[in-house]
Amino acid sequence: MSDRKRPATTPGAGTAAKRGRGAPSASSIRVGASRSANVPIKADPDAPKGLSTVAASPSQKRDALKNEFIQLFSDPKFQCTNQALKIHFGDTRYLELVPIINELMTSSRLTMSKIGGDLVYSLVSDEVASKFSGLDANHKLVYQVIEKAGNVGIWTKDIRIQTNIQQQTITKIFKTLEGRQLIKPVKSVNAKSKKIYMVYGLQPAKEVTGGPWYTELEFDHEFINELRAFILLCVQRINQGKGVTLDEITEKMKQGKVSRVELNPDEVQQLLQTLAFDFKVEQAGLDRNGNALFVPARKVTSMCDFKWWQVLAPDFHFRDIRFDDGVVLKAHEPHYHTA
Repeated sequence: MSDRKRPATTPGAGTAAKRGRGAPSASSIRVGASRSANVPIKADPDAPKGLSTVAASPSQKRDALKNEFIQLFSDPKFQCTNQALKIHFGDTRYLELVPIINELMTSSRLTMSKIGGDLVYSLVSDEVASKFSGLDANHKLVYQVIEKAGNVGIWTKDIRIQTNIQQQTITKIFKTLEGRQLIKPVKSVNAKSKKIYMVYGLQPAKEVTGGPWYTELEFDHEFINELRAFILLCVQRINQGKGVTLDEITEKMKQGKVSRVELNPDEVQQLLQTLAFDFKVEQAGLDRNGNALFVPARKVTSMCDFKWWQVLAPDFHFRDIRFDDGVVLKAHEPHYHTA
């Protein structure tokens, strides 16, 4: 027997040597088997980014998918329809997303509506979701109808027709939703005795409140007269009365803070038109930028160059009549000169 000792070998090394191969490949290692640090791990193409098949447990993958879904709503341009979700997540991950969507809807974090034949998802904050906690399907249906009406609101009668809920039940629903500050009643200038509802955080549209010309649903004549007087003063004094633009008047009103609410150019234009109808302001050409110039209206008078007794003359209607403002009325010409 030889005294030389054989070199120690590891199990399986001989087999590998006979085959002419090195260490086992990554694909031949089962999940859960020990691996050296330099052996690559094949990633699952459907797994969330940053999580490998070995490192991510089912609960971790689910949480990562949920967070990714919620993160989509941080982009206001993202249209979260079913089709958009399938394109973004892929068919396999979309199926894994379905129970997450159901969970968010059950906890009132996610709302679903139908727009143009597509189901559209909207995510709400935890604060808003807590206000929906414990509400049944009828409460949510009423809220969705009111939400769809936007800042114009919707009449109580229309809500009852669209939801097909009895008046007694719907009155209780209104009370509950108001108590949770989800909706609010608003009065309209078009029907002061009727009540309309809209979502709590919305500002009513001008069609409802009447805009700046109304105070507590009443047309504010005194306030409008004050604004008209200020505009007339601007027309008379700015640029020495030689012409002022709508933008210049609007800016001057902002600086003077003459209105309790900030008026836009369209609203200032309405006031200018009332002054034009009263023959106090008129347009006199355009400035170099093509903007209309407004000047004080010329005085119109019916004073003329004949005496009252001359009207009795037989040939009076054959005469030309010249007025003080330069207007000439020819013989037999109908005239509607306004005082």
